[in-house]
Amino acid sequence: MDKKRFFNRWTVIVGFTLICCLLWGSAFPCIKIGYRLFNISSGSTSSQIFFAGMRFLTAGIMAAAAGSIAEKHLLVPKKEDIPRVCLLSLFQTILQYTFFYIGLSHTTGMKSSIITASNVFLSILVSALVFHSEKLTARKLIGCAVGFAGVILINLTGSNDMSLSFLGEGMVFLSALSYAFSASVTKKYSRTSDPVMLSSWQFIIGGTFMISVGALSGGIISRAGTGGIGMLLYLAFISAAAFSLWSLLLKYNPVSSVSVFGFMNPVFGVILSALLLSERSPAGPLRTIFSLLLVVAGIVIVNINSFMKKEGADK
Repeated sequence: MDKKRFFNRWTVIVGFTLICCLLWGSAFPCIKIGYRLFNISSGSTSSQIFFAGMRFLTAGIMAAAAGSIAEKHLLVPKKEDIPRVCLLSLFQTILQYTFFYIGLSHTTGMKSSIITASNVFLSILVSALVFHSEKLTARKLIGCAVGFAGVILINLTGSNDMSLSFLGEGMVFLSALSYAFSASVTKKYSRTSDPVMLSSWQFIIGGTFMISVGALSGGIISRAGTGGIGMLLYLAFISAAAFSLWSLLLKYNPVSSVSVFGFMNPVFGVILSALLLSERSPAGPLRTIFSLLLVVAGIVIVNINSFMKKEGADK
């Protein structure tokens, strides 16, 4: 079975996207643990950017090494790949995470989770209206609305704070928009370039840039023991494995079919934060289950036609 047929199978799409979302969901509590192990305060944006840069540089090296072993040759960008890697790094790492960390320091985690989840809507809109790589349909919009409702429900706290600011919610929205462009750029460039190569080297460039920005703005991290190093390596593994898998899925499938699974990220994040950090979720067990059902329903609505076609083709 060739790669295209393999990554087109709906069982593979569901399985791999859920693995990616589970890994990304675990990043929420693990980043907080990493901050504690490296003595990074919640208000030190420059140190957070420096820490993120270390994570992404390590992730890039991991992905490049694993890809080189899998392909049995050194995974390095060709001359024509260099501008592609730089553009992808700009959207997927540099802008996305710089905007996110600035915004997160000026707004609440609940608002950040909800606004970040809008990247699913934005990914489909950018893919259809900017890159014209797929059609925008009512079914896709309805599915996104249902899934987004699940994200909002699991994050509701009863607070009536509806204030908005450019440095807070505005920056988090720009982060989500940057991700949306990165998804379509990945889809476009992976047609002719190795998606794992693109993913790994954009991390190397983006991570190096963020380390430089963090250091120049006064960011520092203290020495950590084996626990801190282990956590940094795990966070790097999350990025290396999840983005490489996600890039392969985007190469062979529509952006909407893959991106809609991103609604699972905050759901996994809430559940794993409760397990790993003993954080009490504002949503009780029943609301969490109902939120998960809404997210699953949204995913099914967006993908029902393509899943049925794939299932028929596989028989």
